[in-house]
Amino acid sequence: MDMERRSQDEQAARWNGPGGHAWVDAQAVLDEVLRPFEDLLVEAVAAERAEHVLDVGCGTGGTTVAVARRLGPAGRCVGVDISEPMITAARARAEREGTAVSFIRADAQDHVFEPADFDLVISRFGVMFFNDPVQAFANLRRAAREGAGLRFIAWRSPAENPFMTTAERAAAPLLPNLPARRPDGPGQFAFADAERVHRILEESGWSGIDIRPVDVTCTLPERELVGYFTRLGPVGQVLPEVDEQTRARVVETVRAAFEPFVHGSEVRFTAACWTVGARAKLS
Repeated sequence: MDMERRSQDEQAARWNGPGGHAWVDAQAVLDEVLRPFEDLLVEAVAAERAEHVLDVGCGTGGTTVAVARRLGPAGRCVGVDISEPMITAARARAEREGTAVSFIRADAQDHVFEPADFDLVISRFGVMFFNDPVQAFANLRRAAREGAGLRFIAWRSPAENPFMTTAERAAAPLLPNLPARRPDGPGQFAFADAERVHRILEESGWSGIDIRPVDVTCTLPERELVGYFTRLGPVGQVLPEVDEQTRARVVETVRAAFEPFVHGSEVRFTAACWTVGARAKLS
């Protein structure tokens, strides 16, 4: 229990500290990089004919606002995220765009939602960070109506996503304190194992589980690449702590390692993910 609490506290500290602020600073760039996944979830909402949607791990609210626009005035979309800076940015975005949407700053793993309130639960890369995923998805099941849909997107394995690990692999010899990724711990690749995902959902009250691979081409302006890897991911976590000479060597080394992905003014990579669907079990 102490280890679980420590892990939960680490996630809260990360996303309410430098990690969350880095995502807010990179909001516009990341919105464009991840736009194809936003579109997939908006399509899922349309196919479900949902009216009341919960967006889990909503971050700065790009998908939440897009879904709210799709639902129109007759629907309602709620975003939930553990990060105060990201929720603040999400609220500012919704106000700026004049979109009727609400946001909750909370941990979806144990937040007390209104029971049986949503007819669809979605997430774009927001469900891999739970300390106890069975507890989290059971909590989301209680928030969903009987037969409600679940649709989320999660990363497959690091081996299938070399772009996502390029920075840490290149920087490792220069940054011995890089945080190690734990295969089954909270993190980007926590749902890489489809059998594990199936088991989590089954144990937490979901049925009709459908897990399919999807490969999506994503793009990033080349001018944003250095900012991307120096602010985000494991390298972004450690780099502020090193001296200027080490930082310069890391930036030079890592930028060179990304060269295979650079095509003129654009960086292109394939995002290897799962699209996951399920239904809230009937009582």
